[in-house]
Amino acid sequence: MKPTTLYCLGLLALPLTAHAIDAGPASPQQQETEGWLQLQARNKVASDKPQTSSATERELAMQRWLKSFQHEIPQFWDQDAGGKVYSGGSGGGS
Repeated sequence: MKPTTLYCLGLLALPLTAHAIDAGPASPQQQETEGWLQLQARNKVASDKPQTSSATERELAMQRWLKSFQHEIPQFWDQDAGGKVYSGGSGGGS
């Protein structure tokens, strides 16, 4: 067969190798998270108490937002400025 034919057949077979994660949550923690997300999406447990902010809080938030525009966005980020990247497993430090 021609290489282009093999390439096209490979592309057509690619979706057959993909597996969706629709079997449901794997762990109890994930089940709990999924439950809360469903409640939030369906608006089932909304608070009865309206959450408002005072004029002072709104003014401080606006000042903070406006102040964020005073800093220039750098073209490149310094890779070493943020410290080390944690690449360990779970558990305590050693």
